[in-house]
Amino acid sequence: MRGSSAKSLTAVLSAVGGVTGVKAASALGAELFAVTATLDREVALRRVLTDPSTETAGKQALVSTVFGASLDAGTIEVLKVAVAGRWASGRDLVDGLEIAGVNAWAQSSAASKKGEKLESELFAASQLVHDNAELRAVVADRTVSTEAKATLLASIFKSKVSAPTLAVLTQAAATRGGSFEKVIDRFIRQIADRQGEIVAVARVAYALSEAEVTRLETGLAAKYGRPVQLNLVVDPSIVGGISVSVGDEVVDATMSTRLESARRLIAG
Repeated sequence: MRGSSAKSLTAVLSAVGGVTGVKAASALGAELFAVTATLDREVALRRVLTDPSTETAGKQALVSTVFGASLDAGTIEVLKVAVAGRWASGRDLVDGLEIAGVNAWAQSSAASKKGEKLESELFAASQLVHDNAELRAVVADRTVSTEAKATLLASIFKSKVSAPTLAVLTQAAATRGGSFEKVIDRFIRQIADRQGEIVAVARVAYALSEAEVTRLETGLAAKYGRPVQLNLVVDPSIVGGISVSVGDEVVDATMSTRLESARRLIAG
């Protein structure tokens, strides 16, 4: 987001940051995701709440009227901050609330002393979905309801991951901002950024030892000047070496790539 929307988002995230405790942050995250779904459906309401010609007091009163009976007071206060801001479009408001929901769940995870677990679980779950063609097809299918996807994901992951992880996975399955994989990747980077980290994905031919992982994390942190959330993908097809991606930057030192380059050179 840019301009007025970015400024408004900063105010919303600041309001979310004022909510403390596992229970309160979890409730806020769940309710912000619910509001996101509502505003996706209710175009007229979204337009009114982002209309710059409507007074802030009127928008905030509308928030209380529409959502007051079903949401916690803390969530209502965050929504009031949101509608008090200026958004370039109604879509930006809804996207901002989704981002705020992810942050709330990250706060819940951090409050339970499992902040790092959220990122690693999200990555591992996304890899499982990616590697299962049938599951990937269902999650990507926009004709399948969000509720049906939520039930499916819960049946697979509920006993394996934390509540924040399952909530964020389920939100990603709504595929509001692109494919499931792209949305999960964005959420993981958002959570890492909130914690002052960068996300690196390393593809290796075999599982690395703890010492090797530590050396890689240390080297990446020194290069980028920030702590690193390192996610590993074991892929025997690369034969040997390593490929590391950080954002749009990819360093490919895999044996398979070297062999392919040699093959092309020989082939002329």
